[in-house]
Amino acid sequence: MATKDPTAVERANLLNMAKLSIKGLIESALSFGRTLDSDYPPLQQFFVVMEHCLKHGLKVRKSFLSYNKTIWGPLELVEKLYPEAEEIGASVRDLPGLKTPLGRARAWLRLALMQKKMADYLRCLIIQRDLLSEFYEYHALMMEEEGAVIVGLLVGLNVIDANLCVKGEDLDSQVGVIDFSMYLKNEEDIGNKERNVQIAAILDQKNYVEELNRQLNSTVSSLHSRVDSLEKSNTKLIEELAIAKNNIIKLQEENHQLRSENKLILMKTQQHLEVTKVDVETELQTYKHSRQGLDEMYNEARRQLRDESQLRQDVENELAVQVSMKHEIELAMKLLEKDIHEKQDTLIGLRQQLEEVKAINIEMYQKLQGSEDGLKEKNEIIARLEEKTNKITAAMRQLEQRLQQAEKAQMEAEAEDKKHLQECQSKSDNLQKQISQKEKQLVQLETDLKIEKEWRQTLQEDLQKEKDALSHLRNETQQIISLKKEFLNIQDENQQLKKIYHEQEQALQELGNKLSESKLKIEDIKEANKALQGLVWLKDKEATHCKLCEKEFSLSKRKHHCRNCGEIFCNACSDNELPLPSSPKPVRVCDSCHALLIQRCSSNLP
Repeated sequence: MATKDPTAVERANLLNMAKLSIKGLIESALSFGRTLDSDYPPLQQFFVVMEHCLKHGLKVRKSFLSYNKTIWGPLELVEKLYPEAEEIGASVRDLPGLKTPLGRARAWLRLALMQKKMADYLRCLIIQRDLLSEFYEYHALMMEEEGAVIVGLLVGLNVIDANLCVKGEDLDSQVGVIDFSMYLKNEEDIGNKERNVQIAAILDQKNYVEELNRQLNSTVSSLHSRVDSLEKSNTKLIEELAIAKNNIIKLQEENHQLRSENKLILMKTQQHLEVTKVDVETELQTYKHSRQGLDEMYNEARRQLRDESQLRQDVENELAVQVSMKHEIELAMKLLEKDIHEKQDTLIGLRQQLEEVKAINIEMYQKLQGSEDGLKEKNEIIARLEEKTNKITAAMRQLEQRLQQAEKAQMEAEAEDKKHLQECQSKSDNLQKQISQKEKQLVQLETDLKIEKEWRQTLQEDLQKEKDALSHLRNETQQIISLKKEFLNIQDENQQLKKIYHEQEQALQELGNKLSESKLKIEDIKEANKALQGLVWLKDKEATHCKLCEKEFSLSKRKHHCRNCGEIFCNACSDNELPLPSSPKPVRVCDSCHALLIQRCSSNLP
């Protein structure tokens, strides 16, 4: 028998393993029905098989430290051949946890699978065999037909959706071992797979039910919010309806009043007509009886006509005078309004100044409080320093007393020494002993004196520092006193401003009272003018749109009669009130009538 080439057998084995792993991965992923993660066993085995396929026939590159045999070299070459692969290469290099080229190659395979472009990237490599020959031997799987077959099989992996976390995994130290037990099927494995499929289906159903429940909860909450908003809008509509009903009732009452007035006018006109008819009949009878009476009546009628024409001329003259008066009053009104506006502006300015002064007062009060707290603290410090100085002075006095006592003792000792030397020369041995003892005492006293002098110097330095601190505190207290004076001055200014503000307010109130009186007079004049003019009252049924803005009337847009011209307008176009001759009180007037009446008043004013 002819022996087979071992490299060809290896290639065939790897090809079969690749077929099994890709087929098993696609089938399991489709039955699983969800996106695959990095813990999915068939996916892990697929990456191990792909690693073995790419490692087959790799050339060993010798370096100074060790032998280098990794698949990162040919995969890195893909960036030059396929420009879209630059993103994967850059992202793999930027990953912080990867230290070895093998770990980078594993991360590259996972990212290519997630992009669904592994087959495209490896096809570019297989086409360029001249470049691959730098990394692989001539008998390698990637250099032969088996590599092209594996690339063709990889196209089927585009069906799979994978979500792999590359950052968290330790890809450098993983050991790639193919688990053949996954591809050797037993009856128990088949039963376990069916159970797993059932469990997965149950879990999917559970997740679907949970999602449905969440959606239902969200819809219920949204419905609750809608119900609340609808209830609010309903209450608003009910209130508006009640207002509209009240308005309708008022309008109906007004309509009834107008109808009753209309009936009365009709009755009066009918009575007048009947009276005139009777008069006409009597006149006809008299005309028939005597024609002479007609001539007399004709003469009398002529006289009456002349009298009436004269009366009419007089009335027109009076009207012209009243119109001129009205114009003069309107001009006076305008001037008064200008004065009021100017005074209101000054009032606003004064109020702003008051607010600024109040803010300054508050700031000054806060500063005063802070300075008072600082003063209290500094007074406490001064009291402590005074206590310390008293203690130091007492200690200094004690030290001076001790010094005096020591000097006296020294003097007495010297005198005694002299006496003992004169008297007891014979007893020199005993005296020498005593002298030595006293010398020791003197040395001790001198050392004590030196220590006391040094301590006194340190105490004097501390005293000087405390005096400086006291002077600094006194300066601060003087500053605080000056601040207090400034604050008192500001308070006085504030009180003066308040007085000015109250006086101006009183003046404004008096002006307002005068204005209201002048307005009432103008209204009386307008009413008198209106009485002289003819007025046609338009019916509610005839008007469907506002005469000025031409908007349609509705429940929200009510009808309003202008008491001057008798036309019907909306609320926005007839929200003015002026006194007319027909009514002593201010009544509703449309915008056009309002403007005309004001012009007339202004023209009458001088």
